[in-house]
Amino acid sequence: MSIQVFGIQVSRGVAIGRAVLVASSRVDVEHYYVSADRVPQEIERLRVARNAVAAELEGLKADLPPEAPHELAALLDVHLMLLHDEAVIAATKHWVHDRHYNAEWALSAQLEVLARQFDEMEDAYLRERKADVEQVVERLLRELGRIAAAVPVGGAGPTKVVASAAVPLAPPAPAARDFAGEDPLVLVAADVAPADMLHFKRSVFTGFVTDVGGRTSHTAIVARSMDIPAVVGAREASRLIRQDDWVVIDGDAGLVVVNPSPIVLEEYRFRQRQSELERARLRRLRHTPAVTLDGEVVELLANIEQPDDAAAALDAGAVGVGLFRSEFLFMNRGGALPGEDEQFEAYRAVVNSMHGLPVTIRTVDVGADKPLDRPGGGEGRHEHGLNPALGLRAIRWSLAEPGMFRQQLRAMLRAAAFGPVRILVPMVAHLSEMLAIHEAVARARQQLVDAGKRHGAVTVGAMIEVPAAAVMIERFLRHFDFVSIGTNDLIQYTLAIDRADEAVSHLYDPWHPAVLALLRQVIGAANAHRKPVSVCGEMAGDSAFTELLLSFGLRSFSMHPSCIAEIKQRVLRVDTRQLGAVEAVALSSESPALAVRAALASAQA
Repeated sequence: MSIQVFGIQVSRGVAIGRAVLVASSRVDVEHYYVSADRVPQEIERLRVARNAVAAELEGLKADLPPEAPHELAALLDVHLMLLHDEAVIAATKHWVHDRHYNAEWALSAQLEVLARQFDEMEDAYLRERKADVEQVVERLLRELGRIAAAVPVGGAGPTKVVASAAVPLAPPAPAARDFAGEDPLVLVAADVAPADMLHFKRSVFTGFVTDVGGRTSHTAIVARSMDIPAVVGAREASRLIRQDDWVVIDGDAGLVVVNPSPIVLEEYRFRQRQSELERARLRRLRHTPAVTLDGEVVELLANIEQPDDAAAALDAGAVGVGLFRSEFLFMNRGGALPGEDEQFEAYRAVVNSMHGLPVTIRTVDVGADKPLDRPGGGEGRHEHGLNPALGLRAIRWSLAEPGMFRQQLRAMLRAAAFGPVRILVPMVAHLSEMLAIHEAVARARQQLVDAGKRHGAVTVGAMIEVPAAAVMIERFLRHFDFVSIGTNDLIQYTLAIDRADEAVSHLYDPWHPAVLALLRQVIGAANAHRKPVSVCGEMAGDSAFTELLLSFGLRSFSMHPSCIAEIKQRVLRVDTRQLGAVEAVALSSESPALAVRAALASAQA
């Protein structure tokens, strides 16, 4: 039966495929594909784990004191019976053989199937047996974890994750499509960790659906950067969708259709083809300079997450990198941070790939919804507070770890010897932070001089993403070479809304008059002081705001490479001399979105 699930649209387009469900578990679970020659090894791991758990249960039963209630022995017997039940072990082997899931993922997948079967039983006693199955599976998962710790798993080095929270999927060692057959796959999960969204670049998943999340959560941002159709905040999606269900993700409408009828499926396939034709048409603009009808040159830059993304930026027609999110070099490393040389190689790779075009590298922006998986103690001693979005994050974290900060700055300065580099510092709000940043840069440079290491000149800029920074923009412009407006956090902090929380996502409003006033204030002040200013948040890549930002005087946009062609098309059709009315109504209207659309329609008439 076909069902529809509504969520929040975060990445446009249509994805069609079979569901790969990542089930929740109270135990850390690894999810990765295994190659054909590893299948027997995974089956053997299951056998060893089952025997170990059986021996443990038999031991517990033998050690029961005579006065113990007979129900305890009966419960252990039930668990032993389930442990040898074909519905558990034999079916789990199916996931390993046919889908090449690792043993832990296979067990989790089968647990999901069994849990649904128990939920649908009419007999209350039988429904309650689901808890017994869960307990047996969790014993097996823990035992598999002990086996993995004793004998390291080969291949790509999967990352342990808590599936009930964000679900990192390690990049598969073999090509996963070898095991998926001809059918495309979509991922369905409670949530997907931001750093692990990057693995989509090397995986078979054509889209994803999550129960939680908001339009500007970092998971959604990375999905858009990779042009993957996605719907988040779909609440019951992971409960309603079953393994291998056919799923349509309508990223334009925020709709998920499960097991669509043939007519509906064909309609969405038609939309897919139309979308591909439109993208092909827009790609023809990638080497056309972004110049308005009245001759205003507009700089279209790219936001990237990893060094390999530079090639996509150039291919999309970007004239530089406006935001290299360096924090993704720090994530999914099991607590080990990248050293200076490793960072230098990554930054230099991007600089070299851009062939003389400017590269803006943001210092590590961790905290809130981008935590580091670091052990306690030492530099990892900082705990997440009750409200991590307002806690020790971004520049606050860097200044609290001066050794790490100077190490990153040295790597950036060394990369600057190979091409133009701009250092961008996130979440600056205080004069003391401005002074500390410049002192850290100077000390890092002196350390390189003392060590005789080659380095280059850099410009240093601040992200304007805290309302305090926007209000005191004049002072910022005295201390920094350029500014870049991070609209995602600026909106979040201005409106006091957690942008990753779907419960308040309807209140996240880029058109809010307060937000527009701050944007106009920052852009106007930077232009008056002849300091470069750009927008690197999601508004830069949203064509609904292109004319508005141009009317404010913005001439530098930084966005996901996949958005550049559409924004360039808007720029090529604009005469900025006719945008005065757009700016006026945007800043004076109680409904700026409607007023701007009306003003644009009038100008084009």
